[in-house]
Amino acid sequence: MFKYLYRFVISLRFRFFILLFIFGFAPSFLLRAALLNTYEERAVELRTAEISSQAQLFATQLAGSNYLEDTMSEELNAQLTQLSNLYDGRVMLINNVFRVVKDTYNLDQDKTILSEEVIRAYQGELVTKYDSENRYIELTVPLTDEKNKETLGVMLISVSTDSILTMLDDLKNTYLAIQVVLGIIIFVFGFAISMRLVRPFSKLTKSINDVQSGYADEFMKVNSFTETALISEACKKMLERMQLLDSSRQEFVSNVSHELKTPLTSMKVLADSLNGQEDVPVELYKEFMQDIGEEIDRENKIINDLLSLVKMDKSASDMNIETMNINELLELIMKRLRPIAKKADVELVLESFRPVSAEVDEVKLSLALSNLIENAIKYNNPEGWVHVSLNADYQNFYVKVEDNGIGIPPDSQAHIFERFYRVDKSHSREIGGTGLGLAITRNAVIMHRGAIKVHSIEGEGTTFIVRIPLNYIEG
Repeated sequence: MFKYLYRFVISLRFRFFILLFIFGFAPSFLLRAALLNTYEERAVELRTAEISSQAQLFATQLAGSNYLEDTMSEELNAQLTQLSNLYDGRVMLINNVFRVVKDTYNLDQDKTILSEEVIRAYQGELVTKYDSENRYIELTVPLTDEKNKETLGVMLISVSTDSILTMLDDLKNTYLAIQVVLGIIIFVFGFAISMRLVRPFSKLTKSINDVQSGYADEFMKVNSFTETALISEACKKMLERMQLLDSSRQEFVSNVSHELKTPLTSMKVLADSLNGQEDVPVELYKEFMQDIGEEIDRENKIINDLLSLVKMDKSASDMNIETMNINELLELIMKRLRPIAKKADVELVLESFRPVSAEVDEVKLSLALSNLIENAIKYNNPEGWVHVSLNADYQNFYVKVEDNGIGIPPDSQAHIFERFYRVDKSHSREIGGTGLGLAITRNAVIMHRGAIKVHSIEGEGTTFIVRIPLNYIEG
C-alpha cells in the first residue's frame, strides 16, 4: 500500500494536480485577506467621517452656547445623549483647564485628562484614532469660539466598532463557505485536468510496454504535446536502432557459427577420409594431416580475431594509455611484417616526416596498424609496393597506408569495416582472411577518439588514412 502511495506522490499526475490546486486555490486566500482588510479599513474610514461630521456640527453649537460653564441645558444634554446613543459611544466635554465637565457614562466626571490627543485638539487640530485591539474609534474635536478664534475646550468621543467587526465576521464566514465550494470545484477540475495532461504519457508507456512484450512492431505516435511527439519520435528511432542491433547480432552469431564450423567440417572430412581407408600411404597421410593443421591454424586465427574484437567492444576504461614514440612503434610493426612482404614479393616502405609522441594504447594501436599494413601486403600484386607514412600537426597524428594492389570495388567500400565482410570471399579464404581485421582496426581507432578513411580504385590500389589525437581525450 505504501509503495503504491509513494509512486502516486512522486508521479507527474500528482505534481500536476498539486500545481493546479495551489495556483487555483492560493489566490482565493490572498483575495480573501485583501477584501476583508479593505472592508475593515473602508468601514472604519466611513464611520469616522460620519462621526466627525456630526461632532463638528455639535462642537460649533456647544462653543457658542457657553455650555462648558453651565451644563444644565436640557436641550444640549438631550443632544449629547442622542449622539452617544446614535453611535453607541461615549462623549466627554473637557474645559480649558483639562477638567471633564460632562461624561455621558458618568465615570470620569470632574476628573482631569491630559493626553496627546487632547493637547493637540487644544491647539485647534481635529484628531482621529482607530484602536483595532480594543475595537473603538476615538475623535478629539476642538470647541472653538468663532469670534475670538479661541479654543474653549475639547469634545472627546469614543465609539465602539463592534458592529463593524460583527459584519466582518459574517463576511469571513460567507467567504469561507465560498472558499470551501471553490476548493471542491478546483479539486475536481485539477484532478480531471491532471489526468488529461498525463494521458498522452500513459499512452506512450502502454505503447512501449506493448513493443517490449511483442504485441506491437512500432511505437504509437502520440502527438498530443510537442514533448510527447518528440519522445515518440525518439522511441521510434531507438526501436529501429534496437532492431538493427538485433539483426546485426543475429547476423554476427550466424557468421561466427559459419566461420567456426567451416574449418571443423573440413577437418572432419579429412579425418573421415583417413579413417575410411586401409593401408593409407604415408604421403597421403602427411598431406591430409598438413591440411588438418592448416584448418586448425585457420580456426585459431578466427578465434583470436574474435577475442580481439570482443576486447575492442569493451568500454574505454579498459584503455591502457601511455605516451609512446609513434615513429618507433611503426618501425617495430614494419620489422615484423617485412618477412611477409618479402615472401609476397611486395616492397614495404616507411616514411616519417617528423618525430611524433602521443598518448595511445600500444597493444590496440599496434593491432590496428598491423591489420592495415598486412592487408595492403596480402591484397597486393607480385612486385607491388606498400607505402606507410607518418605525419602530425599541433593536435593529431596521421598514418597513411597506400598500396598499388587489387583495390576495392566502389559498392564494397561502405561495408569493408563490417564484421565478416569480404570483398572477394574466395581470394580471402586463399590468403587466410577472417573478415574481422578491418572491424578490429576501426574499433581500435574509435577507442582512441580518432577516425579512419578509405580511398580506393579497383585495379589500381587503396589508401587508408588514420587520424589519432596526440593527447588522449577521456570519454
